[in-house]
Amino acid sequence: MSRSRLYQWCAWFEEGRTNLDDEPKSSRPKTSTKEENTICVGELIKCDRRMEIREIALKLEIPKSTVHEIVHDIFGYRKVSARWVPKMLTDHKLQRVEISQRLLLRCQQDNEDENMTHIGVGPAGDFGAKNNLFDNLITGEVHLNTPETKRDSMTRKHPSSPVTKKFKVQKSAAKVMATVFWDAKGVVL
Repeated sequence: MSRSRLYQWCAWFEEGRTNLDDEPKSSRPKTSTKEENTICVGELIKCDRRMEIREIALKLEIPKSTVHEIVHDIFGYRKVSARWVPKMLTDHKLQRVEISQRLLLRCQQDNEDENMTHIGVGPAGDFGAKNNLFDNLITGEVHLNTPETKRDSMTRKHPSSPVTKKFKVQKSAAKVMATVFWDAKGVVL
């Protein structure tokens, strides 16, 4: 025990104090973890769970340490990556398959129907020949691959919320974009 501490205790005993524990200090009350800041941080995280603590602190103009305390201590959020699962068709690709199958079925059913033919220029150049609508249809396909990394897909998760899943995608191309147009006879461009 230091000499200064001994003198301090002697002075306390002379004043009539018997407890040697430190008294609670009167410090400035916490203003940044007020109820309104907590509510604002909660709303921002609910809108975008990928928002970083730095971005939240800039929007609300409060210290990053306070935002960190609100996010981790008060709400109990953790930032986690999605769990990899085997590859599966996305909803968009399933929808494209269903639409293509319906269109093919419709084409087969209406192939004999007169509503699917129209008057136009025939293959020999004679005007007035009947052509199938799909002979003049031009379609296009755009392939663009920008894979999202696992770190990019990290989101904030409450301990009681279910585990997020991410389908494992293989990099088929390194950011390539190909645009192809074709009709019934083959590739146009």
